[in-house]
Amino acid sequence: MHRLLTRLCALATLVSVLAPSAAWAAAGKAAPIVIVADSRSHSGWQAWLSNLYNENLAYFTLVTVLLIPTLGALLGKITEFLLTRLGINLKSRVLAEH
Repeated sequence: MHRLLTRLCALATLVSVLAPSAAWAAAGKAAPIVIVADSRSHSGWQAWLSNLYNENLAYFTLVTVLLIPTLGALLGKITEFLLTRLGINLKSRVLAEH
């Protein structure tokens, strides 16, 4: 049983290694794929961000990495402010038991 499992695993590994190369060998030369954002219908910051994606992916990545945590922190502060105004104290761990 152990030999059979070993042979099946070896066969599966061989197939998974050779199958993609066989598929690539069967096809002709493929044109490179270009992915772009359609910015024709956007305006303002959405147009700026989609144009940045189309022109320089490194800057788009940098802006995205900086923008997401900043907006998350801003939304967290706004939520904390609103909950404090409603009387919900998030800084205390006291449980209200009924």
